[in-house]
Amino acid sequence: MASTDSCVTIHMAASLDGFIARKDGAVDWLETSDVFEGGEKEDPDAIRDFLEAIDCYAMGSRTYETAMNFEARGFGWAYGDTPTVVLTTRELPKIRPSVEFYSGDLTRLVNERLRPTYRNIWFVGGGALSGECLRLGLADEIRFSIVPVLIGEGFPSSIA
Repeated sequence: MASTDSCVTIHMAASLDGFIARKDGAVDWLETSDVFEGGEKEDPDAIRDFLEAIDCYAMGSRTYETAMNFEARGFGWAYGDTPTVVLTTRELPKIRPSVEFYSGDLTRLVNERLRPTYRNIWFVGGGALSGECLRLGLADEIRFSIVPVLIGEGFPSSIA
C-alpha cells in the first residue's frame, strides 16, 4: 500500500458459482431487480451517496465494452461523469469526455497519476486487471460481490 491519502479498491461481481461472465462473455445475469422478496429494497439515496464518493474508475477494455453495451440497451452509463481510465492496447470508441484510454505501466498509472489526483479509486470489472493489481501490490482493499445467481459455466473469477 502506498503511503498516500488515497485508496485503491478492486471491485468484482461473480455469480454464486464463481463466474464473472458466461462462456460467450455475456453478463446478462447481472441484470437483476433491486427488489428482494422478503428482504429490503435498495435505498436510492444511499446508492447515490456511495457512488458520488468514488473519484475515479479504472477498467479493462472488455468491461468498458460491456458498459457501452449496457448504455446502448438503455441502462445508462453506470459511471456518470466520474473520470474513467480504460486500460487497453486496442482502438475503442470514446463515448464520453470523462473516459481516457491508457496503455502502459500499471504501477506508474496508479502511483504517479491516480493516487496523487484521486482519493477513492475503483478498479471495476474483470479478473485479469484485478489480478494484476493484486500481483503488483497496488490495491488497498477488495470488494467482491456475490450475486445469488447460478450460471453453470463461464469465465471463472481469478481472485475469488
